[in-house]
Amino acid sequence: MTDLTRLSAATLAEKLRAREVTSVQVTQAFLDRIAAVDDAVHAFLHVSAQDALATARDVDVARAAGEDLHPLAGVPIAVKDVVVTKGLPSTAGSKILEGWIPPYDATLVEKIRAARLPILGKTNMDEFAMGSSTEHSAYGNTHNPWDLDRIPGGSGGGSAAALAAFEAPLAIGTDTGGSIRQPGAVTGTVGVKPTYGSVSRYGLIALASSLDQAGPVTRTVMDSALLHELIGGHDPRDSTSIDEPLPPLVEAARQGASGDLSGLKVGVVTQLQGEGYQPGVQARFEESLDLLREAGAEIVEVSCPHFEYALAAYYLILPAEASSNLAKFDGMRFGLRVEPDEGPVTAERVMAATRGAGFGDEVKRRIILGTYALSAGYYDAYYGSAQKVRTLIQRDFDEAFAQVDVLVSPTAPTTAFKLGEKLDDPLAMYLNDVATIPANLAGVPGISVPSGLAGDSTEDDGLPTGFQVLAPAKADDRLYRVGAALEAALEARWGGPLLDRAPELG
Repeated sequence: MTDLTRLSAATLAEKLRAREVTSVQVTQAFLDRIAAVDDAVHAFLHVSAQDALATARDVDVARAAGEDLHPLAGVPIAVKDVVVTKGLPSTAGSKILEGWIPPYDATLVEKIRAARLPILGKTNMDEFAMGSSTEHSAYGNTHNPWDLDRIPGGSGGGSAAALAAFEAPLAIGTDTGGSIRQPGAVTGTVGVKPTYGSVSRYGLIALASSLDQAGPVTRTVMDSALLHELIGGHDPRDSTSIDEPLPPLVEAARQGASGDLSGLKVGVVTQLQGEGYQPGVQARFEESLDLLREAGAEIVEVSCPHFEYALAAYYLILPAEASSNLAKFDGMRFGLRVEPDEGPVTAERVMAATRGAGFGDEVKRRIILGTYALSAGYYDAYYGSAQKVRTLIQRDFDEAFAQVDVLVSPTAPTTAFKLGEKLDDPLAMYLNDVATIPANLAGVPGISVPSGLAGDSTEDDGLPTGFQVLAPAKADDRLYRVGAALEAALEARWGGPLLDRAPELG
């Protein structure tokens, strides 16, 4: 039998509908793959084999009975551990939530269960999504399947690594400043940050509520479109949810795969390339631009002058919102509770002991920074100023999209760096998000598509690079049209998907 774990989700769905394979066979194949390689990769924090197989059996029975099923019914999926799942551990990568079993599902998980996708398990992540490398998980590092000594990106490195290691055909990630797209770039996978509010945030363990957005992590653009259409849409339980239908994403991906981008105007963001970008990353970006040009797109330079302040604004807004959102973890209501070793057991001392033991260094760093930025006497100087910069960045996007249909850039300035290389330098770590952060500040959608391997100079390492496409809010279909066209052109050049060139594990 063909190695089922190497097939795209769309192909698996076709085979399931044609009854060439059963969902139990497909699900078991991925569970076997997890058992074989995840000790080395550590993409998963929890594997729910029994529940996944039970769902798979249910799908097979329903299909045999002739029930009308969702197109992805029976295709397994992995879920980032910041998304709550009823009956399954949800820790957000933190010791403070170790062992917590939520009593309810996130809205997107409800949709996944209703469509009968077997949930393989929960994937590793930087604690409370604070990080760009998945080295800040309380439960150990995730490793990049291309090179196990390298990071898989973050905070959603577990979901991206699971796809790149063929441990799952689909995954859910969340993107606060690039945590879907940047891992996609460094693992050779596809990652999509939808328009803010177009996929419900109900049931996400909040980091920064004005920035967080759940989205698809896949191996192909079409797979992302299929999953995005499943999880998207209005949710009355989320006050930030957009009360409008999604644009036709799958149709846009099909249209893009034809390779015709005639009439499309593509803006290359001047501020998101050049100095500080690895030579091989820049080279693959330029080659991808040539392919878009050959497909009929018009390529122009666009300046977004306030993007250079995005990183600074983001690292004031995010910590400020995090310091508020994480106040609920106090040792009183749920999760970890640590009492002081000596002295009276007061609420204040329990909170201090619990947070001291339960939060990691990066979470503590950002809470302190955020609390300071919100404190009396500093609010206007720091948080208030950052919000003004955010408005300027949003205006840059508005002006740019008045000129072009989409904006493009490299997804990340470098390929995957070595584990431990930047742990002692938080500012160097933060710079990995320089190209992805503007989209979160403005709420616009973005996609990262694999653009090749960096290997043009002595500074390069032959690891994956990513090509980022940004579109106006609620125009997510443009991402899929451009992303599918680029994917088709690149795979024609390579002779197959980029992941076919990854080293074998196990």
